[in-house]
Amino acid sequence: MWFRIVVFAAVAAHFAFLAFGVLGGFLAWRWPRLIWLQAAGVAWLVLVVDAHLICPLTWIEDRAREHAGMAPKPGGFITNYIAGVFFPHGHQPAAMVVAGAVILLSWIGLAVRSRSRSRAKAY
Repeated sequence: MWFRIVVFAAVAAHFAFLAFGVLGGFLAWRWPRLIWLQAAGVAWLVLVVDAHLICPLTWIEDRAREHAGMAPKPGGFITNYIAGVFFPHGHQPAAMVVAGAVILLSWIGLAVRSRSRSRAKAY
């Protein structure tokens, strides 16, 4: 039973981390210091995807599945939970371009907001 909870917690943490990595720049509009944590998250996402590294959360989920007697899910988090739900299977490169565009848009928006705030303080 406990290992099933670990599986679900790892999947939930994956969703939260991915959402923060892609959308966290918009949170930084409200809390600007958060941008450094979000940028680190984006760097980790890019590293894991581009270098084909095993994410620690995937590793935890896989080990917990083994101990819980659950069927393995080879292929990683994106293949098992994101592809086919948020974008069609086989379109991961296009989805990554869209995610990158969303991240870039949030960073540009943050820069514009920060600039307008600093100008308002100057007057």
